[in-house]
Amino acid sequence: MKFSKTTKYWLISIFVLATVLFVDQYLKNWVLHNMYLGQTKRMIGNWFFLHFTENNGMAFGLEIGGKSGKFILTGFRLLAVAGIIWYLIKQIFKNAHIGLIICISLILAGAIGNIIDSLFYGVWYSDIVTYDEKGKYFLGRVVDMFYFPIIETHYPSWFPFWAGESFTFFRPVFNISDASISAGVIAIIIFQKKFFEHEKKDTIEENSIENNSTEQTIENHI
Repeated sequence: MKFSKTTKYWLISIFVLATVLFVDQYLKNWVLHNMYLGQTKRMIGNWFFLHFTENNGMAFGLEIGGKSGKFILTGFRLLAVAGIIWYLIKQIFKNAHIGLIICISLILAGAIGNIIDSLFYGVWYSDIVTYDEKGKYFLGRVVDMFYFPIIETHYPSWFPFWAGESFTFFRPVFNISDASISAGVIAIIIFQKKFFEHEKKDTIEENSIENNSTEQTIENHI
């Protein structure tokens, strides 16, 4: 069975969305049921750990304080998801570069994955979570678990502000959704020339049509 290019793009996008969301939610569910908050499990050496933490805010544990902050952030996420869906649909029908379709799908999947936590975890896992807002929608916390302290050292004595203080790279704890968003954004930045070639072609074609139309109008007047 042969599929049109647009249909193939839809299938690829749906596959990326479904895969990322399944893996993301499966891991979060596993962590919630098999680890206690704050627990750390060594996975590989001293540079890869599973560390169960929850956060109220954005990717990599960044925070916006209070209930109002959570409502604002969740509202922003919902608007962002709506915008990403619109843009993805637009690019699919434009038959954009397949890499761009995959990257947008990764970003969308990551955004949806963390929204699920914020919207539903306070209700779905009310018997497990320990935060005060459990039992309520929109007030759940995002589950993070990946911790990669690849480099642990101290700032040199001559370094301004943090001289002698400990330094860890990579300090933030994150999840599959965060990684999916980051991978999509980074890939778009790196390959933007290739990904947006169709936009340039469309612009050239539009300018060519406008120029031909202008020339024809001038000829008609002459």
